[in-house]
Amino acid sequence: GPPDGGWGWMIVAGCFLVTICTRAVTRCISIFFVEFQAYFGQDYARTAWIHSIVDCATMLCAPLGSLISNHVSCQAGIMLGGLLASAGLILSSFATSLEHLYLSLGVLTGLGFALCYSPAIAMVGKYFNKRKALAYGIAMSGSGIGTFILAPVVQLLIEQFSWRGALLILGGFVLNLCVCGALMRPIALKEDCKTASEFLEQDYVPEEQKRDLKRMSICSPLIKVWSHECLCYCSRKEYDFLLMPGFMVLAVSILFMAYGCSPLFVYLVPYALSVGVSHQQAAFLMSILGVIDIIGNVTFGWLTDRRCLKKHRHFCYLFAVGMDGLCCLFLPVLQNFPLLVPFSFTFGYFDGAYVTLIPVVTADVVGTSSLSSALGVVYFLHAIPYLVSPPVAGWLVDTTGSYTASFLLCGFSMIFSSMLLCFARLAKKIKRMHLQSLTTDIGTKQNIWTNGAIAYSVTAELDQKDGEYLAVDTNSYHNR
Repeated sequence: GPPDGGWGWMIVAGCFLVTICTRAVTRCISIFFVEFQAYFGQDYARTAWIHSIVDCATMLCAPLGSLISNHVSCQAGIMLGGLLASAGLILSSFATSLEHLYLSLGVLTGLGFALCYSPAIAMVGKYFNKRKALAYGIAMSGSGIGTFILAPVVQLLIEQFSWRGALLILGGFVLNLCVCGALMRPIALKEDCKTASEFLEQDYVPEEQKRDLKRMSICSPLIKVWSHECLCYCSRKEYDFLLMPGFMVLAVSILFMAYGCSPLFVYLVPYALSVGVSHQQAAFLMSILGVIDIIGNVTFGWLTDRRCLKKHRHFCYLFAVGMDGLCCLFLPVLQNFPLLVPFSFTFGYFDGAYVTLIPVVTADVVGTSSLSSALGVVYFLHAIPYLVSPPVAGWLVDTTGSYTASFLLCGFSMIFSSMLLCFARLAKKIKRMHLQSLTTDIGTKQNIWTNGAIAYSVTAELDQKDGEYLAVDTNSYHNR
């Protein structure tokens, strides 16, 4: 299994930097919102498309990031991403219209972030097993720490060098992604080898030819066929999890959750300004959100790794998403700075909490071997709501003349996401209890339990044991 330490902590550090350069920079783009609106003289909905397109492109191209890291290398993918993101920000500093910004800041930078984000996060999952939630907590806290430091800095840069200068400097900063890419040393897991060894045991590869695989000249056609088949088989196996009922429910709930959480990062600053908070205080609200986000990341990660809560990670995730929804429902009542500060605290804390648990909950549903592909799909699902929700919220603000409707919609969307997963979880529990009551015979009881464990691949530890048994089997097979 993974070493749970050693170079793993360097991977966590690299992933931490990746989240600063991708998620924190994306959040800080909302500080440019008021500047862009004033400079180009456009309404809320049209300006909000910039933030939407960055977020959408980042999530939409996440499977592309997984694909490149699975089939080329994680290092190459992240370095390429860093170059693209940096180019996008630098080109944005020369923008003459909103459409120009949609392309450079939205599409190009978003694509760059996509190539870095999911591979870096999947790497952490490969290096950690026992301390997985804590490792994720630290790695994901980059978005919080980054937002805390970058929000006031970006505000300062805009005042000193105008928004063009600030974008140019951010472009240079994002080149650090290339350094992170260099840290991502690949690791071979037992589960990754399992597919190949299972493959070698297939009937259609004759025994003599297996021995002769070393003699390339004789067997080159066989090797071509075998490698082609293995690639098809592996890529088919890579996306097996898509048909699992557990994953389908998770996917739907993520759509609603992403719809609810996105507009807040775009409209918190403009909303604060609209109720009479100063520019500095509004940027400070974003900072608070960022810092508390980190505390949420790390403390929730650490708590859910404890033995008492490890079984209930799913419910911790549901609780955090539901609490964020409640916060959004209260937001329209909070009309001044002293009331907005506690809002930033609570929303930030639970935002950090569930963001940490997304990879953990995904791993619990699909197992570790499909984690990179599954995370690609999960982040890809964020894309559609991320693209749609800020402009919809902007349109509601333009039409109704207040923020109430858009914040209520966000709140209800997140609460629905949490309820959906909760009902699915309860249904699964009832079904399992029903099955157990049906089986009176001890043997059949045992049978059902093992089937359940294999079907849901509940923990990475089970996968690991399978790998060890498989290794023992193959050894005894060869000894024979």
